[in-house]
Amino acid sequence: MTVAGVVKSMSGESANRAALGAGAIVMDTIAVDDGRKEHEKVERIRALRPDMLLMSGGTDGGTVTHLVELAEMLVSADPRPRLGIGLKSPVIYAGNREALAPVREVLWDRVDLHPVDNIRPTLEMERLGPAREEIHELFLKHVMQQAPGYNKLLTWTSADIMATPNAVGKLIEEIAARENINVLAVDIGGATTDVFSVFSKVYNRTVSANLGMSYSICNVLTEAGVENIARWIPFPIERAELRNRLRNKMIRPTTIPYTLEDLLIEQAVSREALRLALEHHKNLARGLTGVQQERSVGDLFEQSAGGESLVKMLELHLIIGSGGVLSHAPRREQSALMMMDAYQPEGVTELAVDSIFMMPQLGVLSVLLPEAAQQVFDRDCLIRLGTVVSPVAESGRSLKEGELLATVRVDGRGIAMPLGSLQVLPQQEDEWKEIEIIPAGRTINVGAGKGRSHSVRARGGVAGLILDARGRPMILPDDPATRVRKLREWLAAFGLPHPE
Repeated sequence: MTVAGVVKSMSGESANRAALGAGAIVMDTIAVDDGRKEHEKVERIRALRPDMLLMSGGTDGGTVTHLVELAEMLVSADPRPRLGIGLKSPVIYAGNREALAPVREVLWDRVDLHPVDNIRPTLEMERLGPAREEIHELFLKHVMQQAPGYNKLLTWTSADIMATPNAVGKLIEEIAARENINVLAVDIGGATTDVFSVFSKVYNRTVSANLGMSYSICNVLTEAGVENIARWIPFPIERAELRNRLRNKMIRPTTIPYTLEDLLIEQAVSREALRLALEHHKNLARGLTGVQQERSVGDLFEQSAGGESLVKMLELHLIIGSGGVLSHAPRREQSALMMMDAYQPEGVTELAVDSIFMMPQLGVLSVLLPEAAQQVFDRDCLIRLGTVVSPVAESGRSLKEGELLATVRVDGRGIAMPLGSLQVLPQQEDEWKEIEIIPAGRTINVGAGKGRSHSVRARGGVAGLILDARGRPMILPDDPATRVRKLREWLAAFGLPHPE
């Protein structure tokens, strides 16, 4: 998709969130104030040939002129859809309703126009649902109609067909609502990585179209850099050899790791793909720009660039991993360590994986039989890996390795968590334990605020109860030998093998 808005940081950003939340790959965001000349925007749209476009901008009763200018620009570009010869390009209009009539007049008979409710009816409100639903409908009607056998498939089922990301997102929203928790979920594939989150009942989804484990593995190499990937490999390796191994994976995308070294390299790449996708998600899952935040004599209209990120790791309760590298890791503990290294959870967070990527099917089933979908999800789909405890030092002072961060009281004993350590305590998947986390200082946050003790019920899992005191942000040693030794220590904590 290509999205267009009047102000890039406001209506353009809201349109971006709507498209990404619907599962689209957003190729570009066009805006009146994006710094490009008109002919450059026209050429850009013409070259991209998106499957569909989303127009937004102006609060209801606001600007009309700029939206008409955007419509005229689309007429000049005259985008030809990549699929469906002879069809008009679908354009979803989600802007100022007062501008719909003049925009329709400009676009008349040139595009397939689909008006929906305004994405930003007021500065303080963002309404993404109608635009997302229309994107789903157009995807199924315009894009999927071209897929061989799709029309035959329609005759086989009485239920509506749902796009995969829509189904996964629906299930994640239901989990968060049912348990009243904040959830972060990821699906890492061969070509793309999708991230879903629900924080404070606000759902967001992003797709990182260039981050994947096979077709897009060299994009991860380019974006992360060879050094960032190499830092997770627990054995010495020449950078040229690492690059060549990843290039071989890209040109033979269906191969799977054959040796332990191959597996550890692939899991190192996954850490960087997951990290980059989460950074992308954090940047887009933000509060509204332009919303009045606080009033004072000197500052009546405070706003941050893009608003504050809604993804707050200290408030996160559950992380769900999905996709081949996580769901089909030889040892479940490897999945736990990959997610911990990539996401660096803070406070108290439960980890889980979708064992066989059943979430899309259960998302559809939840529409028809919600109780059955919930039972299958809990009993057959989700594998609980355990709970991770991660103290955060919120001070300007840099702590030294070995300095005490917190003490965890569990089963009547106190376990120290010195900086740099990683400890794993056995705890079965269906076993709950009362634990108390006591910070070692007033600047240490264990999930209840700086310097405050935190008592919680922790669920066990395949990995167990994980005490992660490696620091936030986690900084690996610069010296290669020391770094390899540390990585091997952390693997040993989980009982995982590494090459000698």
